[in-house]
Amino acid sequence: MKALHGVAALTLLLGACTRSPEASPGDSVRAGMSASLVESQPAAVATARPVANPGTAMATTAAAANAMHVERVLLPVPPDSAIPAGPLGVSIRRGRALFEATRDSLPANVGNRLRCLSCHLDGGRRANASPLVGAFLSYPAYNARAARVYTIQDRINDCFRRSMAGRPLSSESAELRDMVSYLAFLSRGIALGSEVKGQGIPKIEPLEPDTARGREIAASTCARCHGENGGGTALAPPLWGAGSFGIGAGMARLRTAASFIRHNMPYDLPGTLTDQQAFDVAAYINSHSRPDLAGKENDWPNGDEPPDVAYPTRASRRHGAAGAIDRER
Repeated sequence: MKALHGVAALTLLLGACTRSPEASPGDSVRAGMSASLVESQPAAVATARPVANPGTAMATTAAAANAMHVERVLLPVPPDSAIPAGPLGVSIRRGRALFEATRDSLPANVGNRLRCLSCHLDGGRRANASPLVGAFLSYPAYNARAARVYTIQDRINDCFRRSMAGRPLSSESAELRDMVSYLAFLSRGIALGSEVKGQGIPKIEPLEPDTARGREIAASTCARCHGENGGGTALAPPLWGAGSFGIGAGMARLRTAASFIRHNMPYDLPGTLTDQQAFDVAAYINSHSRPDLAGKENDWPNGDEPPDVAYPTRASRRHGAAGAIDRER
């Protein structure tokens, strides 16, 4: 595995100002080979109660009637004592280190300032934030965007290309095998075909967004971690620009971003934004430029793209033209 080239910024997509301290990514890869980085957890689901940032007051309005502070629910994972000795254990620990320090460990494959845990919050354990727990058991699965069956390796490489605006790992690389080993370890004890509560991101009803209101929310709420211009800080990654997630990422879709924000942001006060506020700020964030994705026009080749896809596709243009001809007839 490639060595680290420095200490990565502690990045969490749509950020964290007040949270439990975590090891720097630079330390994590070095420590990952021999020491415990993930605390042992009880069999039951654990909860973490965030502490509000002192001196930071969130504006409350009548529109906040459907918002309430919710606790961060952390899904249980196997304890470190369950990591086997020998080559498999080494692979699991290296895979965990790669998830924690993706950009520093794999600079040739990450094109922005994100790491895997920028989206998969709390070490990939937070419920309703696309947790990594149980993800291994969700594949193989059909992927409509590519119109083919995906393996877990395909899904990992999609994140490198789309969310991290980089290049996929070789299918034969040790790094990809290590990441798969860690995902498999996180899913130990979960029955195949069973539902993992909190998997994915819960959907919310689509609402008409207002980017002007979103700009105000970003300034009053998001800027404290992501910076006044959304360019990121030592605590949280950029929300737009060259260092942010790519146009081909799921987060570039309005509904996905709004749902993620509604259930997980602000990091220390999740659930305190209303559905409307989540859509407003998501629309404002996604109105900015971000890394492009070559070939994105070939996504959803069967014309079944979601309504909030952030770019036109060839299939949608074909179907749109066919629809226009039918209407003329």
